[in-house]
Amino acid sequence: MTSPQVVIHGDADLLAASAAARLVTTLVDAQSARGWASVVLTGGRTGNAVLEHLRDSPARDAVDWSHTDLYWGDERFLPAGHPDRNETQARAALLDALPIPAERVHPVEPSDGRFGDDPDAAARAYAQLLAHAGQAAAQGSVPVFDVFMLGVGEEGHTASVFPDSPAVHETELTVVAVRDCPKPPPTRVSLTLPAIRRSAQVWLMTTGSAKAGPVARAIAGASEVDIPAAGARGQQRTLWLLDRSAAAELPDPRS
Repeated sequence: MTSPQVVIHGDADLLAASAAARLVTTLVDAQSARGWASVVLTGGRTGNAVLEHLRDSPARDAVDWSHTDLYWGDERFLPAGHPDRNETQARAALLDALPIPAERVHPVEPSDGRFGDDPDAAARAYAQLLAHAGQAAAQGSVPVFDVFMLGVGEEGHTASVFPDSPAVHETELTVVAVRDCPKPPPTRVSLTLPAIRRSAQVWLMTTGSAKAGPVARAIAGASEVDIPAAGARGQQRTLWLLDRSAAAELPDPRS
């Protein structure tokens, strides 16, 4: 796994704009190399701001969206179309404006979907979807995602993997149901750290002074059990995209 690299932006809007431009370049490069690309989306204020910047950028058309697969790193286990679902927010922020075939968009089943109110079944189905995609590309139990975008919580969680939770201790499964989350909604479906670490690049994007402590601890090498974001690493690159407030407790790079 790669060591973390840190990029500090002046504010949250600059971070989102820069990440959107970086994503276009990364996807175009992947498609130039092999004809297709994949990205794992994240929810939250920063993740959605990145998608909105991408939607409004003329550069988005440089990406061949008909050969781009979109996944989610985690999902709130709620009914289809619920405003708190990451999928719903991503569609409003970007996907509804893209010429992307439905078969390239891979959401997690909602709580009123094929499996009803059974998050374990939804997790197993998503794991099977990832396994099929990975095997089709001769890449194993999950695809080697080009970019896995993540946020970071105030207690250091990433995706829906929370400190000292069953999900953070998971070493075999790629997708799990998460119950009793300390943040609402309490039930979610999440990729695990082993699945995240199959990505070529992992981008951890966060803003605000409330994140400064866990960010500094994660980058300094904290245990992933205590700070799950510390265990999110890419095979080729691990990139922390921060605003000045979130970077406030990092060592001065000039020292």
